[in-house]
Amino acid sequence: MIACLRSPLGDLVARPWFDRAALAVVSGWFFPLSRLWAAARAAEGSVERYFAEVPMRPAPRLERMLARRLARFERVRAEALASERAWEDAFFGPAAPAPEALREAERNRLLRRHAYNALRRLFAPFAAHGRAAPFRWRIPDPAEVEALYGGFLADPARAFAVPEPMPPVRASHAFPAAPGRRDYWLRFASPSARMGDEVVARVYEPAGAADPPTLIFGHGIGVEFDHWRGVADEIEGLVARGLRVVRPEAPWHGRRVLPGRYGGEQFVATAPCGALDHFTAAAREWAVLIDWCRQAGGGPVAIGGSSLGAMTAQIVSGRARGWPERLRPDAMFLVTHCGRVEEALHGALARSWGIAGATMAHGWTHELGLRFTPLLDPVDDTSVAPEHVVSVLGARDNVTPYWGARALIDRWGVPEANRFIWRRGHFSVPLAMLRNRAPLDRFREVMAGLA
Repeated sequence: MIACLRSPLGDLVARPWFDRAALAVVSGWFFPLSRLWAAARAAEGSVERYFAEVPMRPAPRLERMLARRLARFERVRAEALASERAWEDAFFGPAAPAPEALREAERNRLLRRHAYNALRRLFAPFAAHGRAAPFRWRIPDPAEVEALYGGFLADPARAFAVPEPMPPVRASHAFPAAPGRRDYWLRFASPSARMGDEVVARVYEPAGAADPPTLIFGHGIGVEFDHWRGVADEIEGLVARGLRVVRPEAPWHGRRVLPGRYGGEQFVATAPCGALDHFTAAAREWAVLIDWCRQAGGGPVAIGGSSLGAMTAQIVSGRARGWPERLRPDAMFLVTHCGRVEEALHGALARSWGIAGATMAHGWTHELGLRFTPLLDPVDDTSVAPEHVVSVLGARDNVTPYWGARALIDRWGVPEANRFIWRRGHFSVPLAMLRNRAPLDRFREVMAGLA
């Protein structure tokens, strides 16, 4: 599939028609089935608990079908958990196994986890019964959010204060994942008390490189790149261009998903607190990663991401102006970003989710929401020089609206040579990058100039 997308045929796929189809599939299929999959996680094989998670009128035929599918779900989940434990022992154990053993542990983990994630399809018949909402809403009332974050409004920098001392970062054993590349993982305790979990980041590193430049690159919402096979990775080509790439798992994704949830659900389902929790946590987690990169070598350190990851990078770039100099990124690589977080909440995908109606039902108004935007939108000023920012945008992007991102890079003064604006939408831009490598080449030039 990846080879097909990189062939001339891929140019036919990476077109605006694909964005319309992808939006329909993501909003009308992937997220609703993910909710049913998460309900199965919470049910732990119990039909009664499943129906408690998903409002649905039980019927004997449905119950028998569900019982069989939940039993299968539990078998596959047990296999995935066992492979994860074996992977843990191999990569984070005291003695490094042979490279072949590490490669096999990773292959088996990814195979089992992919099979587990793909069980969303088991619950398609239940979605047909009209009760497959995409989220299990847990909207906090305004007073609760005020108690948590109102005290930061007078001094937003406090919400993004970096940990001192930094939490210790542990690196796994490395293995040769591809010719000329070695991979390993980092883990450390999240600095956010609201998370209270462990951050995991995958590192792609050019084999044998001394002090390579590094890009910390965040993923989009619901994107669990380290848990699906055959994921099209638009920035993996940077490793072949001599860059180390660090891919952190965002809060509530991958290994950090909460019980009874699926990847990214908590961000949306607890709006607007989800965004505040996510970005204040992720920004400080990235500060830890920047610090690790500085200690790992003398090369320049950049931040970036796609969609949600790009918005995280923008917030980090603004807040880093108040951080110690060693924690300020040298460059940025942004893909399908927008100007402000609020703009994405009015995008096509967010509208399909019904966030506005869900929050209004719990006492939120537009004015109340705007009260907290100063915490999330410090993007007019950045710690990164405009000539060190590379931006890849789709002029037809209505998910993270193009007009806001265009206005942002205009305000920043990003030079034309660093702007890649294509007649694509949100989902086709990353696919187009699999064939059009000009943004990667330009970013490599920016990083080379900083070395």
